[in-house]
Amino acid sequence: MRRNGQVAGRAAGGIAEVAFPVTPGGPPGVEVTDPAGLAALTGRWGVAAGAPLRPGFHLLVTVGSGELHCSVDLTPCTVAAGGWLWVRPGQVLTFASDPAAARGTVVLFQPGFLDAATAGAAQVERRAWRLPLTPAEPAAGQLRATLEMLEGEYRRLTDLPLEVHVEVVRHLLAVLVLRLSQLPGGVRRERAGGEVFDRFRRAVERDFTRSHRVEDYARALGYSVRTLTRATDAATGCGAKRFLDDRILLEAKRLLVHSDLPSAAIGERLGFPGAALFTRFFRLRAGATPVAFRERARGTAG
Repeated sequence: MRRNGQVAGRAAGGIAEVAFPVTPGGPPGVEVTDPAGLAALTGRWGVAAGAPLRPGFHLLVTVGSGELHCSVDLTPCTVAAGGWLWVRPGQVLTFASDPAAARGTVVLFQPGFLDAATAGAAQVERRAWRLPLTPAEPAAGQLRATLEMLEGEYRRLTDLPLEVHVEVVRHLLAVLVLRLSQLPGGVRRERAGGEVFDRFRRAVERDFTRSHRVEDYARALGYSVRTLTRATDAATGCGAKRFLDDRILLEAKRLLVHSDLPSAAIGERLGFPGAALFTRFFRLRAGATPVAFRERARGTAG
């Protein structure tokens, strides 16, 4: 890690952790650029072409012409003209093609930039369950019109006092993410699972490397295991234990594919007391040993 906070190549574990870019003179907490600007940012972050990165902010990309090829949490994704990609903080993004080869718009914003009401209504902390997002008319036209207003206002920095300018940009971005969240594949239309699931999801994200037992989360949050299971099933279609295990498995796969850490070291990082327990967990849930999964994912299996 460089002293100025930009990432130099791969961070520990093989995935570059990138912070929100600070552009002098721009409204704080949000940046509007294009795919070429995004490619330039990856250079500023010190991320090599094709290397994985984990942004600590939201990243919205829409393509007007050409295609953007990437993967999000190991899932291949092609964003064609008219498509949208929404990468949430903590997800792992890898570009399979040069972002500058596509034409479009990129919006980056920090998690706290939107007000709480908007963040809750748009469920910004819940990840899209289908990527890319491909709106049909009239939703596509409404998104284009909102984006044009956002881009225009973002660049008119001197028209209004800074605090007013920031609020206008914030409100236009709120309209954009609210519309995106209602697209098929964006987020579930109902707030399934409610506050119980949201608290459990946040606790899992924070503590999954330390605790693998639903009972621990239930006790810490003040719910019964049954309550957590019902809320998680309503929100995701699976129980609390499966949700927790899936989060651990996702991080294991990220590290196996994007780092050269030994399997035992990955298991230790994820909170397993021994390599055998990690191998057993991974084989039960992924259908292969960690080593076999890594070889297959990298195309090195004999």
